[in-house]
Parts: sequence; structure tokens; C-alpha cells
Amino acid sequence: MARRDATPSGKAGTRKPPSAKASAAKASAAKATAAKPARAKATAAGNGPAADAAEAVRNAPDRPLAEQIAEDASRNTLALNPLVGVRTEELIGAARTLVGALAAQPQIVAQQWMDFVKEMGRIVTGQSEVAPDPKDKRFADPAWQANAFHRTLMQSYTAWAKTVHEAVAKTDLPDKDAARARLVTSIFVDAMAPSNTLLGNPTALKHAVDTRGKSLVEGVKNYISDLSKNGGLPSQVDMSGFKVGENLGNTPGTVVFRNDVLELILYTPTTETVFSRPLLIVPPQINKFYAVDLSPKKSMIRFLLANGIQPFCISWRNPTAEQRDWGLDTYIQALDEAVDAALDITGQDKLTIMGSCSGGITVSTYAGWLAGQGLDKLASIILAVCVIDTEAGADTDFAALVTPESVMAAKQMSATRGVLDGQEMAKMFAWMRPNDLIWNYWVNNYLMGNQPPAFDILYWNADTTRLPARLHGDFLDLIFTNPFVNAGKMSIHGVPIDMGKVTAEAYVIGGTTDHITPWKAVYQTARIYGPDTTYVLSNSGHLQSLLNPPGNPKAWFVTGKATAEDPDQWAKGAEKQADSWWTHWGPWLKARAGKEIAAPKSAGSARYKPLGPSPGTYVFEP
Repeated sequence: MARRDATPSGKAGTRKPPSAKASAAKASAAKATAAKPARAKATAAGNGPAADAAEAVRNAPDRPLAEQIAEDASRNTLALNPLVGVRTEELIGAARTLVGALAAQPQIVAQQWMDFVKEMGRIVTGQSEVAPDPKDKRFADPAWQANAFHRTLMQSYTAWAKTVHEAVAKTDLPDKDAARARLVTSIFVDAMAPSNTLLGNPTALKHAVDTRGKSLVEGVKNYISDLSKNGGLPSQVDMSGFKVGENLGNTPGTVVFRNDVLELILYTPTTETVFSRPLLIVPPQINKFYAVDLSPKKSMIRFLLANGIQPFCISWRNPTAEQRDWGLDTYIQALDEAVDAALDITGQDKLTIMGSCSGGITVSTYAGWLAGQGLDKLASIILAVCVIDTEAGADTDFAALVTPESVMAAKQMSATRGVLDGQEMAKMFAWMRPNDLIWNYWVNNYLMGNQPPAFDILYWNADTTRLPARLHGDFLDLIFTNPFVNAGKMSIHGVPIDMGKVTAEAYVIGGTTDHITPWKAVYQTARIYGPDTTYVLSNSGHLQSLLNPPGNPKAWFVTGKATAEDPDQWAKGAEKQADSWWTHWGPWLKARAGKEIAAPKSAGSARYKPLGPSPGTYVFEP
């Protein structure tokens, strides 16, 4: 059983003295928080002309709509965030709090209203210089400027949105309430954009004329289909063009181990020699594993094979309500069995292990569990876009939703149903980024009458799994106990977790534009593993930080040891390099992968016989 030393209210009790490494990380997080205002923009070494150029390319108005949608979505994948979700009650409560604050400060409303009226006067007389953010793709069509009606509409909306946001920003609210107020305001303002309506969208109007109304008919068909099949939200991907094992997750391999919780896949070598020490990849439990093996050009597995690494990958089973009692301890035990299988098959006593998002939380728990028993199975640990210091990410949008009440409601919901459903979670998450995950598709599918785009990343993101109720509860408990900083706050099978006992070398990756696991919070993950940890910051978002094959001329990264207490201080001294961080990671892996040996002719061992070809069976369970 996973034990959390917490008070009955769900909040952490009196803290035990943390380990030395955890103390350093905690002090660093505190300094960083004190030095920066809430939700300050992240900056890093290398941000500047290169980053601006990359942003300009992403937002170029002549890029195909489907391509823009796909890139936006790839920066907003689910990846186990948020675990709490957007509750209607929370949004209504935030709105009430905001209205009450504005009512108590009428001078703010009056001043903002007067400024808005003055600006509207300039707009209707053609004297206003109000313009949307150049990066706002909603208003990229030249018709917004050329047509007087649409120019007035765009300027009016922009002025109104600015007025609303400034009024909210000036209200006197506690930090938590202010963050929730900003969130609910953003959702409301985005929903009111004229680009979301047919008459208010010049691109959609022109398309309707050009197609003689056919686009409107197709849009209505799409809307009716989504009402019946997608809960009323616009579909994000055309699922018909993909099949796992054929054009996704199709790198040759073999299932070499299976238990009730997971399957273990060993991929077939593509080189004559391989390095003796294997790499085990642990994906998030809320997503299917094949994110690391999408198309051949994006496949991390193929990259590893080409570099002579022996990659194993976990494929989690998709639990049902019958597995409601599977907790973090269940997954740790299952993972340990997979590690033993990989070691037996390769004849090694240690391996390198990699986890991303919640997979990184699982890996960190496993590392602490092994260390607590004095077991030494891990030579190196790699964590990608993973936050294990729950207080380090306390100033994000998601953190605004985390209250004892919302956590308790989330736990009760999954306990009642037996699982947390990934599809429902994705719908809740969509309202955290409505422009990218709702209104983009609303315009594309309904106003333009297009089919949703067919992109592998979008297909994978829609192919979610479920979390058992107890595992969901265990993850939520980490918010209050913060056990990777506070030694002894969590126990797995009776073993207290103390990250100060973990001695394996670590390699941690963050993304400059990752709003799900902000890079500064991920840096604190590196600090928890110690100052010798290598931290790599990629100029990309959440999933893009993983799917980052070499050869992208717009890619760059910075890297250095996590010796600085403050992430901004680290960034100033880090080394910037061109291309994908994979070009740094590959040599790092090979230097720690043991000696070169002849590639195995077959998969498995005397104890672990081949069970079937990859991608296995669990990935297909509905």
C-alpha cells in the first residue's frame, strides 16, 4: 500500500526533515518563487531572435489551417494534466468571486468602462490604432483589415477584451482567487471572439461563397455528428487514417513479458552491434506508449536503435472499474517485474530508465523505493517534462484549480466510477486552452466545413486510457504531501521514499514553451536529483520536447549541470546548441550504455520467452 502521512483534511502534516538534496531543491524553489511574481513569463538563455523567428514561422498566416491546428494541438496534449480538471462548480465560484470583487471596487469598472467608450469612439470614426496581437492567428486573414465591417468588429472585440482583462487584473483578490478569475475570464473572452461566428469570420464567409454554400452544409453535418459521437465538442482528429501496428507504433519488436498491469516490448536491433546496457522507457499511464514510436521520422525508438541502444518500452494495460484498487504501489511492483525481465534478457545487473510526465513520477517513486531497500538496479535516470516538486509549479494555470475541495471532488468522482476516464479528462483539459483545443476546431469543422485534420500526434492524443481510482487518488495526494521533497511522506510496500538516497546519475529535459510542466518547475526536478544532474532545455512545448528528431533547422536547446539554485541563473550560464536535444542525448546515452556486443539474434531469454510481436495486445484494449 502507498502511505501518505497527511492530516485528515488532506493537507500535509508536520514535515519530517528532508534529505540534503531535497532541502537544496526546496530552498531553490522558494527563492525562485519569491523572486518572481505569479505566472511570470519564463525566459531562458537563447530566447530572443531565434525564438522569435520560430514563433513567426508557427504563426505565419499563409500556413495551411490543418497544419497550424496540428502544431497547436501538439503543444497542448493531455499527458496526465490536469488530474483535477475543470469543474463547473469551480468556474461558477470563480465568476461569483470576480463579480463580487468588481462590485466592491466600482471605481475600477467605471474607469475601464470610460476608457472603453473613448476607444469605441475612435474605432467608429476610423481613428483607432487598436490591433490584436500579431501572433493571434484568429485575425490573420487580410480581410480583417480590408473590410470596414470586419475591421470594426475586430477592433471592438480587441478593445473590449483588453478592458475586461485589465479590470480583472486590477481587482484586489488573493493570489489563488486572482488566478481563478483570470482563468474564467480568459475562457469567457475567448468564447466571445467574432471569429467563432459565421458572419464575424471573413474567411468562413468567403469560403461559403466560393463553395456555393457546400461548406455550410458540411459544417452542419460535422456538428450533428459531434453532437452524437463527441459529447457536443468539435472532433480534433480524423481517426480513419491510422491504425496502431500498421502506420503507427510499427517498429519491429517483441513482447517479452506480460503481467496484469503491463506488457514489456523489446525492439529488434537494426545495427550489427548494440550496447550491452538497455534503456527502459516508462510512458504516462493516461496515454498509450506509442508516442515514442509514431511515424518513422518522428520515432524515438528508431533513433535509439540506429544508435545501437537496446530499447525496452512499457505498454500499460487499460484498466476498467474491476481494477479500481490498483494504486501506485501496484504499478511500482509491476514495473519492478519488468525491470527484472529486461535485466535477465540482456544479462545486465543495471539498466537506464526513462519516464515522461506521470511516467516520470512513477520512475522517481520506483527509484526511491529501490534506494530505500538498498537495491541498485538503475545506472541512470532520464526524466522528460516531469514535475515532482508539486510546490514548484504552484503558479501555473492548473494550480489555480487545485483546492482541497476540488481534489476531494475529483477523488470522489473516480472512486464512484472506479476509474478516471481519459476521454472525459481530455474534454475538461480542452477548456483550459479553448482557443487551441475547442475554437480552432469549431471554426475548421463547422464554419469552414472541413474534416478535422488527420495527424498522428492528434490521433495518439485522442487514444487515451483510464486511471484506476486508487492510482488517481495517489497522484492527487502528491499535491499536498510533496513526498519527493519531504522524505518519508510516502511509503511503497512499507518502504519510505527518500530521494536523498537515490544515487543514480540523472538527465532531465524541459521545454521553453511548455505550459503543462513549466521548465522552471522541471528544473527543480533536476535539483532534487542533485547538482550533478544534466538539465536540458529544448525550445519546444510539452510533447514536442519528446518528439524532437534531429534535422529541424529551427530547433535549439541549452544544457548544463543543475548546480545553480535558481533556474534563471542556470539559464544564464547554460550552453546553447543548435538542432534537437537528441543530438546531445544520444552520445550521453552511449557513454553510459556499457560495451558494444553483437546484436542478439532473437528476443527473450530462457526464462522470458517471446509472447508475440509488438505492439502487443494491451494497446488495443478499449
